[in-house]
Amino acid sequence: MLRLTRACATGLTALTLLTAAPVAQAAAAGSVTMAPAAARPSLTAKASVGSIKAWQQFRVYGSTKNIKAGTRVTLQQLQKKRWVSLPASMNTNRNATYNLRVKLGIKGVNQLRIVGGGATSNVVKVTVR
Repeated sequence: MLRLTRACATGLTALTLLTAAPVAQAAAAGSVTMAPAAARPSLTAKASVGSIKAWQQFRVYGSTKNIKAGTRVTLQQLQKKRWVSLPASMNTNRNATYNLRVKLGIKGVNQLRIVGGGATSNVVKVTVR
């Protein structure tokens, strides 16, 4: 039984060495190329103000990277530990930027972010008095 186990282990080791050798030789020859990693999409967000009165208009703006022009971006607000999409969205322009007009009525510190194109922006805080 012990011989059979050793024979199997030796056979697996030999099999591993036989299959790994061509790959190592190809890598040494420089013929193996790695596929480039896909660039991650990203969004930035800024608010035009830090504090406003209730229902006063302000802007949330920013830029995108690795997101196609014309991609839809949507404003979200943190409400009771959940991100809720607000009825404020637009398509990014050809310069990969966006500029949304926003009005908020929930008093206190509001946390906002932008989502779209598989990316999520940083959180922006706006205080409503």
